[in-house]
Amino acid sequence: MITNISIVSVFVKDVDESKRFYTDVLGFDAKDDITLAGGYRWCTVVHPNQPELLVNLTIPGPPHPPQLVEAMNRALDEGGMHGLGLNVDDCQATFEELSAKGVEFIQPPSQRPYGTEALCRDNSGNWLVLVQPTDQPFTASDFEQDTADRP
Repeated sequence: MITNISIVSVFVKDVDESKRFYTDVLGFDAKDDITLAGGYRWCTVVHPNQPELLVNLTIPGPPHPPQLVEAMNRALDEGGMHGLGLNVDDCQATFEELSAKGVEFIQPPSQRPYGTEALCRDNSGNWLVLVQPTDQPFTASDFEQDTADRP
């Protein structure tokens, strides 16, 4: 049986720069960083509160076909790739802290049916969703007004 999710991959433009961003700016811990045969680099970071989930920072490349690699690189350049959803204790405080560190925000903290949400980009242009979750239940009808307010 599957017991949990252990690895997620985030496509990045530069592994070294992304490793610095995730550790120095977001507060993740460096985990593995090795280069395998053929030059493939396996670089992971983990959040200190969730060390069992490896975030693999990787550059688009084989085994993906060249046309997909080109599309992923275009999406990174355009800031259109999705990255991670990150829970936060205080969305406003996290927004202010990361803004002071130069993080580009697409959307400041905003109320949503599921909590307070802010959207930012990592240094490769991936979207990061910061969510301060609510403990209140919500339904589909709660999103009718919500979608009209989104950027």
